[in-house]
Amino acid sequence: MKTHYLTATTPIFLTGFMGSGKSTVGEVLAAKLARPFIDLDKRIEALTERTIEDLINNEGEDRFREIESKTLQEVVHAAAAIIALGGGAITRPDNRELIAAVGISVWLDAPFELCWRRIQSDTNLRPLAPSEEEARARYERRVPLYQQSTIRIEVNESQSADDIAEEILRQLYTEEDLGVGPED
Repeated sequence: MKTHYLTATTPIFLTGFMGSGKSTVGEVLAAKLARPFIDLDKRIEALTERTIEDLINNEGEDRFREIESKTLQEVVHAAAAIIALGGGAITRPDNRELIAAVGISVWLDAPFELCWRRIQSDTNLRPLAPSEEEARARYERRVPLYQQSTIRIEVNESQSADDIAEEILRQLYTEEDLGVGPED
């Protein structure tokens, strides 16, 4: 994982596959740090007045990714925000570069089986996970991109959102206390 500087205004981006807990953990982490929380998918839905499912089903994934990138560019400068990215936001190189340039990325590394169980029990329909086989293939394609994150947090079923947020804080502040700075 990469090294970083954490300041009071550094945005923290949560990334990971669908169902890894980004939105839930993001709200808890934002509360612990007294920072604003932005769920990128919810922001897109508010701006477009359409659901993610509707956007993808009617305009296609490529168009959705364009909207997602534009929305990310708009929220990335929200000082000190905790930003829960959509699971595929990191598939676009320009998004990865922007995130790396302005903030710290935290990969919620949940095993596929846990994500799949959560996807199946979620009331939100996930058009990019129509079957276990397709979801697994998408998960496996994205793992190398998630691995580029600044911090990796292993997620398992027994952890609460609070447990995961506490682990993120431990890693953020342990590295910072050691004087770890940006790579040259």
